[in-house]
Amino acid sequence: MSGIRPSIDLLIAAPRGFCAGVDRAIRIVELAIEKYGPPVYVRHEIVHNKFVVDSLKAKGAIFVEELDQVPDDVPVVFSAHGVPKAVPAKAAERGLSYLDATCPLVSKVHRQAERLVAAGKHILFVGHAGHPEVTGTFGQVPAGAMTLIETADDAEALAPADPGNLAFLTQTTLSVDDTAAVLEVLKRRFPAIQAPGADDICYATSNRQGAVKAIAPQVDLVLVIGAPNSSNSLRLVEVAERFGTPARLIQRAADLDFAWLDGVKAVGITAGASAPELLVRELVDRIGERFDVSEREVETVDENIVFKLPRGLEAA
Repeated sequence: MSGIRPSIDLLIAAPRGFCAGVDRAIRIVELAIEKYGPPVYVRHEIVHNKFVVDSLKAKGAIFVEELDQVPDDVPVVFSAHGVPKAVPAKAAERGLSYLDATCPLVSKVHRQAERLVAAGKHILFVGHAGHPEVTGTFGQVPAGAMTLIETADDAEALAPADPGNLAFLTQTTLSVDDTAAVLEVLKRRFPAIQAPGADDICYATSNRQGAVKAIAPQVDLVLVIGAPNSSNSLRLVEVAERFGTPARLIQRAADLDFAWLDGVKAVGITAGASAPELLVRELVDRIGERFDVSEREVETVDENIVFKLPRGLEAA
Protein backbone atom coordinates (compact mmCIF):
# COMPACT_ATOMS: atom_id res chain seq x y z
CA MET A 1 0.00 0.00 0.00
CA SER A 2 1.33 3.43 -0.92
CA GLY A 3 -0.38 5.14 2.01
CA ILE A 4 -1.75 7.84 -0.31
CA ARG A 5 -5.38 8.46 0.51
CA PRO A 6 -7.80 9.25 -2.30
CA SER A 7 -9.43 12.67 -2.33
CA ILE A 8 -13.15 13.28 -2.43
CA ASP A 9 -15.23 16.45 -2.67
CA LEU A 10 -18.30 16.73 -0.45
CA LEU A 11 -21.05 19.14 -1.45
CA ILE A 12 -23.34 19.67 1.55
CA ALA A 13 -26.83 20.83 0.67
CA ALA A 14 -28.35 23.77 2.53
CA PRO A 15 -31.05 23.90 3.70
CA ARG A 16 -31.01 20.35 5.10
CA GLY A 17 -32.08 18.54 8.24
CA PHE A 18 -34.45 19.78 10.92
CA CYS A 19 -37.29 22.08 9.91
CA ALA A 20 -39.24 24.36 12.26
CA GLY A 21 -42.07 21.84 12.68
CA VAL A 22 -39.69 19.05 13.69
CA ASP A 23 -37.77 21.35 16.06
CA ARG A 24 -41.06 22.32 17.69
CA ALA A 25 -42.34 18.73 18.00
CA ILE A 26 -39.15 17.45 19.64
CA ARG A 27 -39.07 20.42 22.02
CA ILE A 28 -42.69 19.75 23.01
CA VAL A 29 -41.78 16.21 24.09
CA GLU A 30 -38.66 17.40 25.95
CA LEU A 31 -40.56 20.16 27.77
CA ALA A 32 -43.44 17.81 28.61
CA ILE A 33 -40.95 15.43 30.26
CA GLU A 34 -39.45 18.37 32.20
CA LYS A 35 -42.87 19.64 33.26
CA TYR A 36 -44.66 16.38 34.12
CA GLY A 37 -41.72 14.05 34.73
CA PRO A 38 -41.27 10.74 32.94
CA PRO A 39 -42.89 8.85 31.47
CA VAL A 40 -44.59 10.96 28.82
CA TYR A 41 -46.40 8.94 26.17
CA VAL A 42 -46.19 9.85 22.49
CA ARG A 43 -48.73 8.53 20.00
CA HIS A 44 -46.79 7.47 16.90
CA GLU A 45 -43.14 8.40 16.28
CA ILE A 46 -42.91 12.11 17.04
CA VAL A 47 -40.95 12.46 13.79
CA HIS A 48 -39.68 9.78 11.43
CA ASN A 49 -36.13 9.37 12.68
CA LYS A 50 -34.82 6.49 14.80
CA PHE A 51 -31.98 8.53 16.34
CA VAL A 52 -34.42 11.22 17.50
CA VAL A 53 -36.93 8.67 18.80
CA ASP A 54 -34.26 6.72 20.67
CA SER A 55 -32.88 9.96 22.19
CA LEU A 56 -36.33 10.88 23.48
CA LYS A 57 -36.88 7.34 24.82
CA ALA A 58 -33.70 7.76 26.85
CA LYS A 59 -35.16 10.92 28.39
CA GLY A 60 -38.42 9.23 29.39
CA ALA A 61 -40.70 9.18 26.34
CA ILE A 62 -42.70 6.05 25.58
CA PHE A 63 -43.91 5.67 21.99
CA VAL A 64 -47.16 3.87 21.19
CA GLU A 65 -49.26 3.52 18.07
CA GLU A 66 -52.73 3.90 19.59
CA LEU A 67 -54.30 5.88 22.41
CA ASP A 68 -55.55 2.63 23.97
CA GLN A 69 -51.92 1.90 24.88
CA VAL A 70 -51.66 5.06 27.00
CA PRO A 71 -52.45 4.48 30.71
CA ASP A 72 -54.82 6.76 32.59
CA ASP A 73 -53.39 9.82 34.35
CA VAL A 74 -50.27 10.27 32.21
CA PRO A 75 -49.67 12.98 29.60
CA VAL A 76 -49.67 12.10 25.90
CA VAL A 77 -48.21 13.98 22.93
CA PHE A 78 -49.57 13.70 19.39
CA SER A 79 -46.92 13.48 16.65
CA ALA A 80 -45.90 16.19 14.19
CA HIS A 81 -47.79 14.44 11.40
CA GLY A 82 -51.21 15.22 12.88
CA VAL A 83 -54.01 12.94 14.09
CA PRO A 84 -57.66 12.39 13.19
CA LYS A 85 -60.12 14.49 15.23
CA ALA A 86 -61.32 11.35 16.98
CA VAL A 87 -57.97 10.97 18.78
CA PRO A 88 -57.98 14.20 20.87
CA ALA A 89 -61.73 13.70 21.40
CA LYS A 90 -61.06 10.26 22.85
CA ALA A 91 -58.20 11.62 24.99
CA ALA A 92 -60.50 14.31 26.40
CA GLU A 93 -63.20 11.70 27.05
CA ARG A 94 -60.68 9.72 29.11
CA GLY A 95 -59.50 12.83 30.96
CA LEU A 96 -55.96 12.55 29.60
CA SER A 97 -53.68 15.58 29.49
CA TYR A 98 -52.53 15.89 25.93
CA LEU A 99 -50.25 18.12 23.88
CA ASP A 100 -50.61 18.44 20.14
CA ALA A 101 -47.24 18.58 18.36
CA THR A 102 -48.84 18.65 14.89
CA CYS A 103 -46.77 20.82 12.57
CA PRO A 104 -48.59 24.16 12.13
CA LEU A 105 -48.36 23.74 8.35
CA VAL A 106 -50.19 20.41 8.61
CA SER A 107 -52.75 22.01 10.92
CA LYS A 108 -53.30 24.66 8.24
CA VAL A 109 -54.23 21.90 5.76
CA HIS A 110 -56.63 20.43 8.35
CA ARG A 111 -58.43 23.77 8.70
CA GLN A 112 -58.57 24.17 4.92
CA ALA A 113 -60.19 20.74 4.65
CA GLU A 114 -62.83 21.66 7.22
CA ARG A 115 -63.65 24.93 5.47
CA LEU A 116 -63.91 23.32 2.04
CA VAL A 117 -66.23 20.57 3.27
CA ALA A 118 -68.34 23.16 5.11
CA ALA A 119 -68.64 24.99 1.78
CA GLY A 120 -69.93 21.80 0.16
CA LYS A 121 -66.81 20.92 -1.82
CA HIS A 122 -65.53 17.40 -2.43
CA ILE A 123 -61.77 17.35 -1.80
CA LEU A 124 -59.23 15.57 -3.96
CA PHE A 125 -56.30 15.00 -1.62
CA VAL A 126 -52.93 14.39 -3.26
CA GLY A 127 -50.80 12.20 -1.01
CA HIS A 128 -49.46 8.74 -0.16
CA ALA A 129 -51.85 6.11 1.17
CA GLY A 130 -51.07 5.05 4.73
CA HIS A 131 -48.85 8.00 5.60
CA PRO A 132 -49.82 9.30 9.06
CA GLU A 133 -50.25 12.84 7.73
CA VAL A 134 -52.79 11.57 5.20
CA THR A 135 -54.60 9.54 7.86
CA GLY A 136 -54.72 12.59 10.12
CA THR A 137 -56.06 14.87 7.40
CA PHE A 138 -58.76 12.43 6.29
CA GLY A 139 -59.75 12.22 9.96
CA GLN A 140 -60.64 15.93 10.03
CA VAL A 141 -63.71 15.58 7.80
CA PRO A 142 -66.65 13.17 7.46
CA ALA A 143 -66.06 9.87 5.67
CA GLY A 144 -66.53 10.21 1.93
CA ALA A 145 -65.73 13.93 1.86
CA MET A 146 -62.25 13.34 0.41
CA THR A 147 -60.75 11.16 -2.31
CA LEU A 148 -57.06 10.21 -2.27
CA ILE A 149 -55.07 10.84 -5.46
CA GLU A 150 -51.57 9.34 -5.48
CA THR A 151 -50.46 9.68 -9.11
CA ALA A 152 -51.19 11.47 -12.36
CA ASP A 153 -52.76 8.21 -13.58
CA ASP A 154 -55.16 8.33 -10.61
CA ALA A 155 -56.06 11.88 -11.61
CA GLU A 156 -56.71 10.79 -15.21
CA ALA A 157 -58.92 7.87 -14.14
CA LEU A 158 -60.99 9.79 -11.59
CA ALA A 159 -64.73 9.98 -12.24
CA PRO A 160 -66.22 12.25 -9.54
CA ALA A 161 -69.97 12.46 -9.00
CA ASP A 162 -69.96 16.26 -9.25
CA PRO A 163 -67.00 17.40 -11.42
CA GLY A 164 -67.94 21.07 -11.06
CA ASN A 165 -67.75 21.09 -7.27
CA LEU A 166 -64.20 19.99 -6.48
CA ALA A 167 -61.24 21.34 -4.51
CA PHE A 168 -57.76 19.94 -3.95
CA LEU A 169 -55.29 19.83 -1.08
CA THR A 170 -51.93 18.07 -0.79
CA GLN A 171 -49.76 16.31 1.74
CA THR A 172 -47.01 18.69 2.90
CA THR A 173 -44.04 16.36 2.20
CA LEU A 174 -44.56 15.43 -1.45
CA SER A 175 -42.27 15.75 -4.44
CA VAL A 176 -42.75 19.25 -5.82
CA ASP A 177 -42.36 18.00 -9.41
CA ASP A 178 -44.60 14.93 -9.05
CA THR A 179 -47.30 16.99 -7.39
CA ALA A 180 -47.15 19.59 -10.14
CA ALA A 181 -47.76 16.80 -12.69
CA VAL A 182 -50.80 15.53 -10.75
CA LEU A 183 -52.24 19.02 -10.34
CA GLU A 184 -51.74 19.73 -14.03
CA VAL A 185 -54.00 16.78 -14.83
CA LEU A 186 -56.60 17.79 -12.25
CA LYS A 187 -56.73 21.39 -13.49
CA ARG A 188 -56.98 20.26 -17.12
CA ARG A 189 -59.76 17.78 -16.42
CA PHE A 190 -61.64 19.94 -13.90
CA PRO A 191 -61.06 23.60 -14.79
CA ALA A 192 -63.36 24.80 -11.99
CA ILE A 193 -61.43 22.93 -9.27
CA GLN A 194 -60.70 25.17 -6.27
CA ALA A 195 -57.05 25.49 -5.27
CA PRO A 196 -55.80 26.28 -1.76
CA GLY A 197 -54.82 29.89 -1.13
CA ALA A 198 -51.15 28.89 -0.95
CA ASP A 199 -49.08 25.84 -1.85
CA ASP A 200 -49.62 23.05 0.70
CA ILE A 201 -46.19 21.51 0.16
CA CYS A 202 -44.27 22.95 3.08
CA TYR A 203 -41.42 25.44 2.70
CA ALA A 204 -38.92 22.96 4.17
CA THR A 205 -39.84 20.17 1.75
CA SER A 206 -39.58 22.54 -1.22
CA ASN A 207 -36.33 24.07 0.01
CA ARG A 208 -34.63 20.73 0.63
CA GLN A 209 -35.63 19.46 -2.80
CA GLY A 210 -34.35 22.68 -4.35
CA ALA A 211 -31.00 22.27 -2.59
CA VAL A 212 -30.64 18.71 -3.94
CA LYS A 213 -31.43 19.98 -7.45
CA ALA A 214 -28.51 22.40 -7.05
CA ILE A 215 -25.95 19.78 -6.05
CA ALA A 216 -27.07 16.63 -7.93
CA PRO A 217 -25.67 17.69 -11.35
CA GLN A 218 -22.29 18.42 -9.75
CA VAL A 219 -21.70 15.06 -8.01
CA ASP A 220 -21.37 11.35 -8.75
CA LEU A 221 -23.49 10.19 -5.79
CA VAL A 222 -25.99 11.76 -3.39
CA LEU A 223 -26.33 10.46 0.17
CA VAL A 224 -29.59 11.32 1.92
CA ILE A 225 -29.71 10.89 5.68
CA GLY A 226 -33.23 9.94 6.71
CA ALA A 227 -35.59 7.16 7.70
CA PRO A 228 -37.11 4.72 5.21
CA ASN A 229 -40.59 5.76 6.41
CA SER A 230 -39.82 9.48 6.00
CA SER A 231 -41.74 10.80 3.01
CA ASN A 232 -39.67 13.96 2.61
CA SER A 233 -36.39 11.98 2.78
CA LEU A 234 -37.52 9.49 0.13
CA ARG A 235 -38.47 12.40 -2.11
CA LEU A 236 -34.89 13.76 -1.84
CA VAL A 237 -33.55 10.47 -3.21
CA GLU A 238 -36.00 10.67 -6.11
CA VAL A 239 -35.05 14.28 -6.87
CA ALA A 240 -31.36 13.34 -7.18
CA GLU A 241 -32.13 10.32 -9.35
CA ARG A 242 -34.13 12.49 -11.75
CA PHE A 243 -30.84 14.16 -12.64
CA GLY A 244 -29.35 10.76 -13.41
CA THR A 245 -27.31 10.91 -10.21
CA PRO A 246 -27.30 7.71 -8.11
CA ALA A 247 -28.66 8.32 -4.62
CA ARG A 248 -28.80 6.30 -1.42
CA LEU A 249 -30.94 6.72 1.69
CA ILE A 250 -29.08 5.94 4.91
CA GLN A 251 -30.11 6.36 8.54
CA ARG A 252 -26.65 6.66 10.09
CA ALA A 253 -23.03 6.89 8.97
CA ALA A 254 -22.62 3.19 9.84
CA ASP A 255 -24.97 2.38 6.93
CA LEU A 256 -22.48 3.78 4.43
CA ASP A 257 -21.01 1.11 2.16
CA PHE A 258 -17.59 2.32 1.05
CA ALA A 259 -18.01 0.31 -2.16
CA TRP A 260 -20.51 3.00 -3.22
CA LEU A 261 -17.58 5.45 -3.29
CA ASP A 262 -15.39 3.43 -5.68
CA GLY A 263 -14.41 5.75 -8.50
CA VAL A 264 -16.47 8.59 -7.03
CA LYS A 265 -14.86 12.05 -7.07
CA ALA A 266 -17.71 14.13 -5.61
CA VAL A 267 -20.52 13.25 -3.18
CA GLY A 268 -23.57 15.30 -2.35
CA ILE A 269 -24.90 15.07 1.20
CA THR A 270 -28.28 16.16 2.53
CA ALA A 271 -30.64 15.21 5.32
CA GLY A 272 -34.40 14.91 5.55
CA ALA A 273 -36.39 17.31 7.72
CA SER A 274 -36.40 14.86 10.67
CA ALA A 275 -32.63 14.21 10.71
CA PRO A 276 -30.41 16.19 13.12
CA GLU A 277 -27.22 17.92 11.97
CA LEU A 278 -25.23 15.61 14.25
CA LEU A 279 -25.88 12.77 11.77
CA VAL A 280 -24.53 14.85 8.88
CA ARG A 281 -21.31 15.51 10.78
CA GLU A 282 -21.09 11.83 11.70
CA LEU A 283 -21.28 10.90 7.99
CA VAL A 284 -18.65 13.46 6.98
CA ASP A 285 -16.33 12.09 9.67
CA ARG A 286 -16.87 8.52 8.48
CA ILE A 287 -16.00 9.41 4.89
CA GLY A 288 -12.94 11.20 6.27
CA GLU A 289 -11.71 7.91 7.74
CA ARG A 290 -10.71 6.75 4.23
CA PHE A 291 -10.54 9.90 2.13
CA ASP A 292 -8.95 13.32 2.15
CA VAL A 293 -12.14 15.33 2.30
CA SER A 294 -12.77 18.72 0.73
CA GLU A 295 -16.09 20.03 2.05
CA ARG A 296 -18.26 22.80 0.60
CA GLU A 297 -21.76 23.91 1.58
CA VAL A 298 -24.12 24.83 -1.26
CA GLU A 299 -26.84 27.12 0.08
CA THR A 300 -29.89 27.83 -2.07
CA VAL A 301 -32.10 29.61 0.46
CA ASP A 302 -31.79 30.97 4.01
CA GLU A 303 -34.31 29.43 6.42
CA ASN A 304 -35.19 31.32 9.60
CA ILE A 305 -38.73 30.14 10.39
CA VAL A 306 -39.64 29.33 14.01
CA PHE A 307 -43.00 28.04 15.27
CA LYS A 308 -44.42 28.93 18.67
CA LEU A 309 -44.77 26.28 21.37
CA PRO A 310 -48.22 25.41 22.76
CA ARG A 311 -49.50 27.66 25.55
CA GLY A 312 -48.45 26.34 28.93
CA LEU A 313 -45.15 24.86 27.76
CA GLU A 314 -43.31 28.08 26.91
CA ALA A 315 -42.33 28.69 30.53
CA ALA A 316 -41.87 25.02 31.44
